[in-house]
Parts: sequence; structure tokens; C-alpha cells
Amino acid sequence: MPEPHRFTIIYAPVTKIHLRAIEAKHYSLIRTTIEQQLAFEAATETRNRKPLKRPVIFMATWEIRFGPQNQFRVFYDVDLDQSTVLILAIGTKHGNRVHIGGEEIEL
Repeated sequence: MPEPHRFTIIYAPVTKIHLRAIEAKHYSLIRTTIEQQLAFEAATETRNRKPLKRPVIFMATWEIRFGPQNQFRVFYDVDLDQSTVLILAIGTKHGNRVHIGGEEIEL
């Protein structure tokens, strides 16, 4: 059986600022989920991983949601030619409000 195609995950520098607005106890969950969910099938739609209808924050084209009550959101872009996933934004969603870096954004 052929080995699955692996993507290199690259974090935009601004994501460090985004993480400061999230409790540190969640960092491990965020990192592990990104590595598990996006390393091999970053451009495959699932129940919690979807292409965005139009590019949103930082020109992201994909979103993954996870965590307790699906509160975490990671916005990213996939370059199939380069086999890379660029993490553009990390935030939280409560109700119908998304916060990235402590600021509410509109999707």
C-alpha cells in the first residue's frame, strides 16, 4: 500500500499573537489536532474540515473546527503543488462570534 501524501505545516508568524488570547492549557490540543488533521488530508472535506465559500481572514481558504463544543477554529490555505499547509489564523468561536487574537472578526 502506498504511503499517504504528507503535507508540511507552516505557521504564519502572526499565529503566535493569536495563541496569546487562548488559555495555555489548550496549546497541546491545538498543536496535536493541527498535526493529526492536516498533515495528510488537509484538502479533504470532512464534517469538521471545510473549504470556505470565499477567502476570509488572512485569505484563508479552509477552516477546521475542533475542541470542546468545537470552540477552536484554525483557518489555513493549502498549496498542493508545494505540499504545504499554511496556518493563517487560530481562534475561538462562542455562539456566533469568532475571536482571533482577542478581537472579534466577521466571516
